Amino acid sequence: MYIKIYGTDESILVTVCDRELIGKTLKGPGLKLEIDKEFYQGELVDAAKVKAVLMEATTANIVGDRSIEAAISCGAIDPACVIDIGGVPHAQMFCV
Repeated sequence: MYIKIYGTDESILVTVCDRELIGKTLKGPGLKLEIDKEFYQGELVDAAKVKAVLMEATTANIVGDRSIEAAISCGAIDPACVIDIGGVPHAQMFCV
């Protein structure tokens, strides 16, 4: 999985994406998600690293089976909040 961290003094945005999805465009009814290399492709990591980083994030964009599984398993997202875009799971996380 790829993970990329964007940090400011006030927040941490994390993108998590299954490796094979980089550069693809997903389409579903009324939805389109471009998995842009510039935005999503960061460091290649394992599920343990994804979980650790998500627990520190304030916002996250998560796409792909393995990425979503890691986010659910650490409690970063609720399975009920996962949507399907073109057969690929996607979720966003926001902490207030």
